[in-house]
Amino acid sequence: MCLAIPGQVIEIVDDQNRLAKVDVAGVRRNVNVGLLDGEGGVGPGDWVLIHVGFAISQVDEEEARATRDMLVRMGADYEQELEELKASVIE
Repeated sequence: MCLAIPGQVIEIVDDQNRLAKVDVAGVRRNVNVGLLDGEGGVGPGDWVLIHVGFAISQVDEEEARATRDMLVRMGADYEQELEELKASVIE
């Protein structure tokens, strides 16, 4: 199962390639935020939904927390998604 999981942008690490370091439940990974440029872009402190290494939607903190809480209740599928995120690397 593939999930879109919420994360908070920590910093833009490569503006030219549109990469940002995002914190997802304590796991920090680089993700591509270029898909959100048409919406005004994202920056540090913003919340996004991440799917396969791309930020696909910007959300507010309340929605991000509600989504995360729902995913945590899913149990194994969410834990598997976090493990896959830990193993991923975008540079």
